[in-house]
Amino acid sequence: MRPPELRDEYDVVIIGAGVLGLFTAYHLAQRMDPGRVLVLDKGFLSAGSSGRNGGGVRQQWESVATIRLAREAVATWRRFPIDFGYNPWFRQGGYVFLAFEGEEEDRLRSTHPRLRAEGLPVRWLGPREVRDLLPALDTRRVLGASYLRSDGVIFPFPVLWGLDRWLRRQGVTVRTRTEALGFETGPEGVRGVLTSAGRVRTPRVVNAAGGWSHEVSRRAGLDTANRPSRHEILATEPLKPFLNPMVVTLRQGLYFSQSLRGEIIGGLRLDGIAHVEQGLPSSSRFLVEMSRALTALVPRLQWVRVLRAWAGYYDDTPDGLPILGEDPRLPGFFQANGFGGHGFMLAPAAASRLARIIWKEPTDLDPRLFSPSRFLEGSPPPRQEGLQLG
Repeated sequence: MRPPELRDEYDVVIIGAGVLGLFTAYHLAQRMDPGRVLVLDKGFLSAGSSGRNGGGVRQQWESVATIRLAREAVATWRRFPIDFGYNPWFRQGGYVFLAFEGEEEDRLRSTHPRLRAEGLPVRWLGPREVRDLLPALDTRRVLGASYLRSDGVIFPFPVLWGLDRWLRRQGVTVRTRTEALGFETGPEGVRGVLTSAGRVRTPRVVNAAGGWSHEVSRRAGLDTANRPSRHEILATEPLKPFLNPMVVTLRQGLYFSQSLRGEIIGGLRLDGIAHVEQGLPSSSRFLVEMSRALTALVPRLQWVRVLRAWAGYYDDTPDGLPILGEDPRLPGFFQANGFGGHGFMLAPAAASRLARIIWKEPTDLDPRLFSPSRFLEGSPPPRQEGLQLG
């Protein structure tokens, strides 16, 4: 299929056709002429992190702002098949955060008042309740767990397909395999985008390029605080269903769930690579360390075969919060990145807030929390969100 023709001018150009870029286009298309919105991506539709994640969707976070975004996103995921005609198989089997030490228990319990204030019935499970919920796990060293039943997992690809189809039907131009090579700017701010398919005039650019967003900002002459780090994930052969919730451990950043087909899908935290490289292969180190961590917790998996493994990029910020809003150094250049490894689960609500910011509409969250300007004010902001795993 031939790519859609580019117009000479658009009101908004979005860099990145991942879930955040597509949802941003969706919210903008409801506020303006959809034909004036362009979405660009240098790869294919699911080439980036939106096609490489573990599908986790959770509302257990440390900051009220992230909790609220996650809670709203869950409501969107529940409606997605009706709104977009594609079923992403959103299964709310819950999330279990295991605590092995008193410090981990204190940290997880400290989130509960904020979660309950936002209307989320989170529970603390004692050791016996953890064993009852997760009988296949070796829980002898587990002190307890934080459990929220309405968290879950989603299949990412139908989300991208559904958004892409909706946008194209509305008249939004979604053009893949087209790279943003640079930007035209002037005293008034953004003036255009130089793409691999030619020049496009625009007064507004949204940088939703995920792990490549720091590089996109650099091409606009901006140094930003977010940096990419490489993470890996695997999937096993299908097994008879035995695991309903997603399981996460704080000590290793281990996370895993069982898909509807019976596969165990998960990853764990390794030292990330602080640059974007060509290709995203898996590594022998990851396979060894993941196998050790997973079989220590779920002994029955020691003979299970790994069918595939892959890598993707987190897009990390120093304070653990995303970057959403207009960059004060370049009017018309909007950042929509820095979500760590959790852009997919938060994208519906984050994109809604960004669309309001672009059109100067009020939002329920203080925009200064996410603003790019927080990293330009001298001392770095304190850490706000530390549950950047699973």
